[in-house]
Parts: sequence; C-alpha cells; structure tokens
Amino acid sequence: MVVGGGCYGTFYASQLAKAKARGKTDYRKVLVVDRNPGCQARRELGGAADREFVTRDWSAFFEDWLSEAPRTTHPAPDDQIVPSPHMPHLMFEWVLRRARERWPKRSVSVEPVPGEVRTPYDRSGGGPDATRYVSWADWICPTHCIEPALCPAIGASRTWEMGDTVRGLAERLRASGRPVSGPALFVCKHQVYGVGMFSAESVRAGDRLIEDAGASGEPAEILVGTISSCHGALNLLTLGART
Repeated sequence: MVVGGGCYGTFYASQLAKAKARGKTDYRKVLVVDRNPGCQARRELGGAADREFVTRDWSAFFEDWLSEAPRTTHPAPDDQIVPSPHMPHLMFEWVLRRARERWPKRSVSVEPVPGEVRTPYDRSGGGPDATRYVSWADWICPTHCIEPALCPAIGASRTWEMGDTVRGLAERLRASGRPVSGPALFVCKHQVYGVGMFSAESVRAGDRLIEDAGASGEPAEILVGTISSCHGALNLLTLGART
C-alpha cells in the first residue's frame, strides 16, 4: 500500500504501474491511502483493476490493516508499505498504540533516544513523540535516490548502512546498563523504478518484539526505527514495571 495520495504517492503508484506493465514487477493490487477523497493520485491516475483508493486517516487504516485479527483487509505475508519521505513516524505510532492497549495499567511512554549515534546529521524533533532523526548524509540528497552502492551525491562508494548504525547504538546502550531491547527496524529498501518499501510483516514482527520485551513485567526500553540505508527516524518506547 502507498501512504498518501499527494505528489510522492502519485509518483510511486505511477512508477509501480509502469514497472508492472514492463514486466519488472508484479503485484495483486496497489492501495493508495489518503484522507482526501480528491487527492492528486486519484485525480491524475484514476482507479484500475489493480489500483484502489482508500479514503481514510492513515492511523485508523493501519489500526485495521496491521491487526493480527482476521479481516478482509488483513495483509498477506508479502504485502509491502510504500512510505512518503516526509510522513510522520507512523509505524512507531502504531506499535506505541498497541503497547498501550496491551498494558493498560502499565506505564508506556516515549523517551528521547539516548547515546551517541555517530552520524553527521543528528537532530531531535520537537513535540511529544521525541523522534530522533539521523542521517549519514551531510549534503542534500538527489530526489528519489535509491541509495545505490555508489553514492550519487559524493561520487564514491557508500561505506555505511543505517541498520548497522542503529544496532550498534542498541549494543552500546545495553553495555552501559540500560534495559534496551531490539532494535525493531522497519527498513525501507528500493525495489523497482525508484520505489522503496518495507514489509507489513516487519512491522508486526516489531510489535511482537515489544510484546516479548515487556512479558517479564520488569522495566524495559525498546529502540524502534524506520530507516533506509542512509537515513532514520528513531524512538525509544519505555515500559514501566508491571504493578
């Protein structure tokens, strides 16, 4: 499914259609989710046998679509999520809501991600979500960059992988004595014609990781990230002791 029917969602849905027409990929259906019934993608692309528009808030859509409960909209094991590069950290919001539903009498909070990430770009966003944005790029990246092995911005080999960076952070936090589990990573990778995506199953696996981390009833911290090879949005979900 494509998150958003604006300029990015229109581009991604269009590219997927082109890739399928040219035999470069195959899929059952593309869902384009946007709360605006007259979104750009609907106006410019229109419906098709393998394209459907869902007029709904993203958070409400994911509540149903990612649920473990059997539903007609339940994602298949190979279903993919195509995010916009400027969307909120929606997958973290989903696992956070799941944690609060799972432990209604337990403290479930979001804390600033501690520790040194060691990337050139490292900023914490404002607001209650305390998201930490990190990047290996200290330059303006090309639009729709697919993050190849040879970085087009610097004309040299890409020597970094954000997944390794975040796992290293989690290891250092554990070594310092913090009860950090994970990381639960939702990794967006280029698949075809400039379209990056991560699996719905990886999000549900992250939710199971959080459930396992909190199963003992002891205080726990779970590092959660939506990342690509170069960039990432990180959060720390904190569980208080079971009372």
